[in-house]
Amino acid sequence: MERVLGIGGYFLRAADPAALGAWYRDCLGLDPSANDVWQQEAGPTVFAPFEADTDYFGARTQQTMLNFRVRDLDAMLAQLREQGADVADDVQEMAGIGRFGWVTDPEGNRIELWQAG
Repeated sequence: MERVLGIGGYFLRAADPAALGAWYRDCLGLDPSANDVWQQEAGPTVFAPFEADTDYFGARTQQTMLNFRVRDLDAMLAQLREQGADVADDVQEMAGIGRFGWVTDPEGNRIELWQAG
């Protein structure tokens, strides 16, 4: 049986694609090459369907949520706050899994940040 090898891309609709791309670069350090390719560090990727009525993604209209692995969650959240980003006040810890925080991008997409534990 053939199977997928990993995530090949994540695509977002945006009212201003250039501004949203700049936000991801300036606030999260996601800086793709000239061909829009980002070489991420090796590590785990979680694939987990949620119940249709979950509030975990923030707005009910958001159908998916992007999760980025980070080295230091507290430092990343502080950096985002310094840049004026919409950062959730709460941080969640799951034993054996890690710590989680959230930020909402300028287009209203809630993003999860994960420091593996």
